[in-house]
Formats: sequence, structure tokens, C-alpha cells
Amino acid sequence: MKQNPYLLLAAATLFWAGNSVAGKMAVGHVSPMFLNAIRWGIVLVVLAVAGRREIMADWPVIRQHKWYLLAMGAIGFTIFSAALYSALLYTSATNASIEQGGIPLLVFIFSYLLYGTRTTLAQFGGFVLSFAGIILTATHGEPERILQLDVNFGDALMIIAILTYGFYTAALRRKPQLNWMSLMAALCAGAFISALPLLWAEMAAGALILPDATGWAIIAYVLLFPSLLSQIFYIRGVEIIGGNRAGLFINLLPVWGALLAVVILGEEFQAYHAIALVLVLSGVLVAEWDGRRRASGART
Repeated sequence: MKQNPYLLLAAATLFWAGNSVAGKMAVGHVSPMFLNAIRWGIVLVVLAVAGRREIMADWPVIRQHKWYLLAMGAIGFTIFSAALYSALLYTSATNASIEQGGIPLLVFIFSYLLYGTRTTLAQFGGFVLSFAGIILTATHGEPERILQLDVNFGDALMIIAILTYGFYTAALRRKPQLNWMSLMAALCAGAFISALPLLWAEMAAGALILPDATGWAIIAYVLLFPSLLSQIFYIRGVEIIGGNRAGLFINLLPVWGALLAVVILGEEFQAYHAIALVLVLSGVLVAEWDGRRRASGART
């Protein structure tokens, strides 16, 4: 059955937007590093059981590329999630969601650095628009604050998060040919292993919060949607239309995130949020239009 990459990527970004809301709701109910570690640990067990035949069949390839797969899991899953959940202790889910729209810009930068991928003038213009929206959000509507290095600590952590995921998306282009369950299991293994030192540090600092009933409900959501389904959908979307164009769909995060944050969390939607959304979405529309136009011309 033919899969629609646009629906897959739209659903993936909706689930990721829900991850930001869940992370905000988790404050006081489960600590960030515990949430991060248990998230990837349980998903790893589920995949190891459900996909044991696929993993055994792909084991020679997994062993051959083990360091790449473990590193990708650590970077794209653990470091990104740890930075996101920690950021939500200090900033709003709306800000975190809008700031993730900066990932496509970084995908193109890393694609150029890693593979020499060319960027067109229209795509660059789209990235400038999107990035302007990110800066506006990170400075809470006062861009001049960036010159004074007066940026909220949570928003600064989000910069780390989007840097890591931008690199991960670009580097995913070199993933070995594996069944999706084998690939996810290998990535989750890297994520879980790298999450353990962060959990230990949280415990040593006396910041560990074991989950209550609300915390376990948040963990259940995070396990099923952002951890499993979104990753599967995103990986498949990258396979169909490529990392550059797939990365652009992350710009849907501001739309989903702002909507969910207002409806579920009751966060206040500021004027600068609206301006940032316009900038970010304008950027993705310009860049995606150019990508589709060039792809159509190449086929012709």
C-alpha cells in the first residue's frame, strides 16, 4: 500500500508537539532524566520482544554499524529529549514548540557540512524567515535581548535540543538498510545506554522525582506516541522524500504545539507568538514549494 509521506510527517510532528505538552505537564510529577531513561528503556524492551525475528535477521548489519546506530540513538533520542524536558522546567510549551521549528535550518546546514548538499536561494530565504521566528520566540518578542545574552535558560536549552536533532536528521541519511523495528531497537539501545549517566547525575543532585499517577499517565503517552509512532513515521518520511524536505515538516510543530499548549495547558498566546508562527510557516511554505518544484523538474 502506498504511504503518503506528508500525512506521516504531519502526524509525527503532532505527536512531537504533544511531547512538549507532556513534558510541561510532567513538572513536579516525574523528573526529566527519569522520564527520559524509562521512556527509551521500555520502548527498547517492547521492540526487542515484538521484533526479535527481524532483529536476529538484521543482526550482522547491526553489528557492522553498531557505533553509528548507538551514536544516533544517543544524539537524536537521549540528548534531544533530555534538553527538551529540562528546558520545560524553565520555559513554556508554546515556546519550546515554536523553537523546534528551527530544526530544518540546521538540517540544511548539517547536510551541507556532511554531504555538500546545495541550498537554493528560495530555500535560504525560507530558512531566514523561519529562523527569525525562532529568535523572536527565544527572546520573548524582544530580539535586542540576544545582543545582551539575556535569554531564558529554558530557551537556551532548546537551542541545544534543536542543534542535536538537526544533526541527527541530516546524519540519518547514512543509516544502514534495516527493518524499521531493527533500526528503532538499535537506536533505542543507544538512547537508553546514554540516558543512564544522566539519570545517575539527577539522582546524585537530589533532583530525582519518581512518578505519581499523573507521571505514569504522562509516561504512557510519551512511550506510545512521541517515542514509537512518531519515530517510525518520521524515519519512513525521510526515506520517501529525503532528509531536507522531511525536516521542513518539523515547522508544523509550532502550529500543533501552540494549539495544544493553549487548549490543554491554558498557556497565554502572546502577540509575538502569532508573528513567530507567521514567519516560521512562511519559511516552510517557501522552502517546500521550491523543493517540490525542483523535484518535479528533475523527474521531467
